[in-house]
Amino acid sequence: MTLSEAKDQLLQTLIPLYDSREASQIAHLVLEHLTGMNRTERTIVKHQQLSSSQEMQLHDYLKSLSAGKPVQYILGEAWFGGYRFEVNEHTLIPRPETEELIEWIKAFAYPEPRQLIDIGTGSGCIPIVLKKAFPLWQIHAIDVSPDALKTASQNAEQIGADIAFTQVDFLDEANWTNLPKYDIIVSNPPYIKQSEQSSMSKHVVDHEPHLALFVPDDDALIFYKKIADFGKQHLKPNGLVFLEINQLLGKDVCDLFEAAGYQTTLRKDLHENDRMVMAGF
Repeated sequence: MTLSEAKDQLLQTLIPLYDSREASQIAHLVLEHLTGMNRTERTIVKHQQLSSSQEMQLHDYLKSLSAGKPVQYILGEAWFGGYRFEVNEHTLIPRPETEELIEWIKAFAYPEPRQLIDIGTGSGCIPIVLKKAFPLWQIHAIDVSPDALKTASQNAEQIGADIAFTQVDFLDEANWTNLPKYDIIVSNPPYIKQSEQSSMSKHVVDHEPHLALFVPDDDALIFYKKIADFGKQHLKPNGLVFLEINQLLGKDVCDLFEAAGYQTTLRKDLHENDRMVMAGF
């Protein structure tokens, strides 16, 4: 099988599941991972034959793709902020919207030493990218999942970012007493209502960790309530809170923080969805 034929097989498998643009991007990711060649290099040698081991690996990839498994989980990696992150069933796949949140933090940040906590770190993508941008910062990242923290720690070691990772059930306020004060609190917490599952892509619902995705319909802002309370105790003077949010609940999140005494700014993402909130006193 040639590289060109491998691409055709991938597209035949993917086009019934994704739009043509996304199918093409997934095929590119698979072939780059499989061959170690970028798109231009593959075009030049498109008639080159795959090795027998590459063909066997491609067959396994096609089987997983046809079952709807996200390509990032199949390959075990996702690119975020210019770095390669290990991802698995214990961590969310990093999204471009979260990169926008990081860029917003950078716009309000300073290179001098700062203390930051990331609540619900998952793969560790937020604190790791920020640590690479601001080496003098002391960054703490917490998560309730020990499996997610293991992955995050491996990512930090591989990328070369010194992050303090701790397993913490953040919803239990008794666990806050051991945490210091911070200049920046950041979080991309679970924020999707259980009732929204039916309108979501099966690729997400069937494969990404529900612990990191969903909250009860009757308490959809549970993490934001806790973060607002945590900030009142653990945010330094002139400190800031940065949050990724459910696009349908932007006003609700702002109202919640303002009722707790914060001033808030609601920001849209590149798709014009309400996606981020900044809060401070």
